[in-house]
Order: sequence, then C-alpha cells, then structure tokens
Amino acid sequence: MSKRKVSIEDIARRAGVSHSTVSRALRDNPLISPKVREEIKQLAREMSYVPNAIAQSLLSSRTNTIGVVVTSIADPFFAEVVEGIEQVATSSGLSVVLSTSHRDLKQEIAAIDNFHRRRVDGILVADSRISKQHTKQLTQIAVPTILINSQAEDQSEIFHSVAIDDRLGARLAVEHLVSLGHTSIGYLGVGDRSRSNQQRLEGYRIALAEAGLPQIDDWVAINDQDKTRTSDVSTGRKMLSKLLTAGVTGIFCYNDMVAVGALLACQELGISVPRDLSLVGFDGIALSRYVTPPLTTICQPMLEMGSFAMQMLLDLVQDKTVENRVLSPFLVQRGSSAVFRNNHK
Repeated sequence: MSKRKVSIEDIARRAGVSHSTVSRALRDNPLISPKVREEIKQLAREMSYVPNAIAQSLLSSRTNTIGVVVTSIADPFFAEVVEGIEQVATSSGLSVVLSTSHRDLKQEIAAIDNFHRRRVDGILVADSRISKQHTKQLTQIAVPTILINSQAEDQSEIFHSVAIDDRLGARLAVEHLVSLGHTSIGYLGVGDRSRSNQQRLEGYRIALAEAGLPQIDDWVAINDQDKTRTSDVSTGRKMLSKLLTAGVTGIFCYNDMVAVGALLACQELGISVPRDLSLVGFDGIALSRYVTPPLTTICQPMLEMGSFAMQMLLDLVQDKTVENRVLSPFLVQRGSSAVFRNNHK
C-alpha cells in the first residue's frame, strides 16, 4: 500500500500553527518572521514534504475559472449536477466554463487539454471515459481534476472521483418491484457499454437471485446494435416491445429518459401503466415528476454530487487531503409502479 503524501495540514499540526501560516512560510511570505519561516521549512524537510506543484502554480497565476466537461448540455441529469457545481464555485468567487464530450473519448481529452491551455484553476469531468491506458498522455495536465460518475471500468488513479453506487440503485429498483408481487422483471438498458450500464445490470441480476427469481436472457433488452448510444427516449420506445413479448410485468429502466420512452411506447400500444405494466426509472430528474403517470425512480443526489466534486476540487487546490466519494441513491415511489395483478385470469 502506497504511503500517503505529507500535506501542509500535517506540518501545521506538528508545528502547532495554522494551515495558512505553513503555506505562507513555505512561500517566503514576509508576513511570517524569518525565524518561523526557517523552522517550518526545516520541519517540512524532516517530514519529507513534497510541495504540490499544482497548488503553487495556482497561487501565482489564478484565473478563477473552473472547466466542466459534460456529455451533453441537453441531458437534464447534468443540468442538476452543474447547478451543484456552480453553487459552490460561485460562493468561492469562481466562474464555470462548460464543454461537451458527446460520450466521445477523443472529444473529452481535447476538452481537458483545451481547459489546461486556458489555465483554468481546476477541471471536473462527468461520465469520463478516461481509463488507465490514457494515464501517460494526461500526466502533463498539471491541473486538479475530479471525475464525476466515471464510465471507465479501469478508472485512472491519477484523478479523484465522486460516483454513485449503481449496483445498489439497481437492487433497490428490483427489490421494489419484487415487494409489489412482480416475479417477471425486465431490464431495459443502453448500448454504450458504459460502466454504469454494466453495474446496473449486475445489480438487477443480484436482486433477482436474492429474490429466488430466474435469470432469463429475454428479460434483458439492451440496444447494442452498433455499440453506441442513441437517444435514450428512442431506446426506451424501441426496445419495450421486446420485453412485452417476453412476458414481463415490471421493468427497471437504465434511466428516467429510457423510462419516458417506454411510457410513450406503452401509450402507442394501449398498455396501461401501472395496471398492465410497472416501470421504474433511474436518476430522479425533474421531468420524472411531470410525466403521466409520474415515474417511480431511483434518485441520484445530483446537486450533492456536483457540490461534493467542486468542494473536493477546492480542497485539492489548497493541498488538503481528499478522499474519493461514493454516494447512495434512494427510491422515490410514484404512480408508474403498482401491486401486480394477474389480468389474464
């Protein structure tokens, strides 16, 4: 296990002074007496302190801007995450600049590189596709970077992260449908092979096994014709009939937009939700409250996700110890799920 780097906070504790006093002493700030400066520098040498080059460069050339990379500004999920980022950034006197990656790794890396050249004070990347194999080309990015809901199976360890527990969310969705008496439960997923899609599918399967229900291939519908992600609403609309043919009575959808597509397909096919079919989404976007019927969903704490990530970024800039966060989703029951009734008796 690698040894944790000595931080300014560690030196401050040992010296019995404040974090800012140590920081100023190490930068030869004249507000600190020469005697105290030398004592703190000596202590730093004894503790094998390695200065954070990123924080030092920021202190000398702050731009007071934060770069944020999202997959699409049209996705309501990211709108709420960015709102959480902005709340913390604004209160810290920072402005936020947005860029989009469209779930394309090359565009994502180009956006990060662009922000680096613009000398932003930090970068936040949502739905990142960066994995360990890209570490080498990104080590030159000397800017604190936080990943939000990274989609790489082997996430690069050079960045910190905030994520949601996707497996737990999927289990909550399936357990909810099981509690309503459903025993034929489908999963409607997307085709981009993202980490969240894989983990939600795993959580779905774990919950079925725990409930003693069978694993049936036809109960899983994933739109992976070209291994790319099309419109989530279109996916839900297009793939619903496959699950209806398989005879499911409840469906856990990858996200709320997929569930909205499934609702539209139900209206076109004359399927009554929740009388004939129960649906559960994932995300908890505002729209999920206003569709008919209102959507039962697994809520991600989107505002908190954004604000936690932004606070982590501020802590990194100030050379504070930062730990990765995994947040827990929770079920919100609304009108799209109901007790199973066998309508074919």
